[in-house]
Amino acid sequence: MKFIINGGKKIGGEIRVSGAKNLALKAIAASLLSKQEMILNNVPDIEDIKQIIEILKDLGAEIVKNNNSQYKISTKNINKTELNISLAHKLRASIVLVGPMLARFGEVRLPYPGGCVIGRRPIDIFIDGFKALGVEVEESKSGYYFKTQKLKGVKFIFPIVSVTATETLMMAATLAKGKTILINTACEPEILALADYLNSCGAKISGAGTHTIIIEGVNKLSATIFDIIPDRIEAGTFAVLAAATKSDLIIKNCNPANLEVPLLMLKKAGVNFLTGNDNIHMLPSKKIKAINIVTHEYPGLVTDLQAPFTVLLTQAQGMSLVHETIYEGRLFYIDKLNKMGANIILCDPHRIIINGPTKLFGHKIESPDIRAGIALVIASLIAEEKTEIDNIYQVDRGYERIEERLRGIGADIKRID
Repeated sequence: MKFIINGGKKIGGEIRVSGAKNLALKAIAASLLSKQEMILNNVPDIEDIKQIIEILKDLGAEIVKNNNSQYKISTKNINKTELNISLAHKLRASIVLVGPMLARFGEVRLPYPGGCVIGRRPIDIFIDGFKALGVEVEESKSGYYFKTQKLKGVKFIFPIVSVTATETLMMAATLAKGKTILINTACEPEILALADYLNSCGAKISGAGTHTIIIEGVNKLSATIFDIIPDRIEAGTFAVLAAATKSDLIIKNCNPANLEVPLLMLKKAGVNFLTGNDNIHMLPSKKIKAINIVTHEYPGLVTDLQAPFTVLLTQAQGMSLVHETIYEGRLFYIDKLNKMGANIILCDPHRIIINGPTKLFGHKIESPDIRAGIALVIASLIAEEKTEIDNIYQVDRGYERIEERLRGIGADIKRID
């Protein structure tokens, strides 16, 4: 399927933010830690969620979707510990299932995970963490086999900050014997929300949201209702979209406190906006100023917003530098923006220089990954003439019914086979 977008249309009104993709995936994995039924609310209706749900169903989980955003999940009758190869290949987040499955069942077979092609993302940190917790790891041509008699508490130091590894080892350690101390952990709001839920189920986790997390292992966990927090990446993306299209747009159901650095960078670029407790009101800005941005772990400017910011900076007055510090392959979408008329120079795999402002024109392009895909949608909305974006499955992986929601604020966008 593809998107057909006619740019230059007036954007405005209100748009609602969905539940956080990067929390919902981990919450679904957390259902494996208990035999009781979990109820998940505010789950985004996206392809990555559908994939992890299918993986759990294949393992024997019973899952009922009550409406567009609520799931009831029971893993009581799971009858195997080998993840389906074809399903796991489509979803890199399948690695987060390993920690809870080891804690509950003591073994799991994991095919090599898939996901976005945005540079090397080795799972060495996960493997080292599992080994520290007392897991035996065997690697073969098809993937990994993890096995343990009982997870044991340990002090583990992350060599680099990793969100998914922090969440995975934190979940595993909830049922380990003894105390686990995780050093140099990620601080994202989603980690704190996950820890709060696990604590409500009987876990003993302290320090979530800081760089040191301490987990006192318990014998078992219950399950309860988990309300997924709003997706800060989506909220930030909509803010950039409004800035790039010079629109009057109210972004509802979000937490501006989780976007302080991205909002600061928008302010530095001359973008006008107002923030409330659960909304951001983007106001039309006459002139966008060139700025330099550097991606960083939370609370810095998250790498998932780098591509939308790059599109915005093609409309800024002057020269901007973007330094992508997280993934070495995340800038390779810029050739598609240059085809549309942007003036972007790739200095090396981590840095680009953007000269602006430049007019963008419609083109036939392809979405390479989730975040670059939504950036190309933004570029198409400000471009003159028609744009065709192929491989929109990548966009669907992270953004719920995006064409319907964008049409609701004035965009001329349609999906075709």
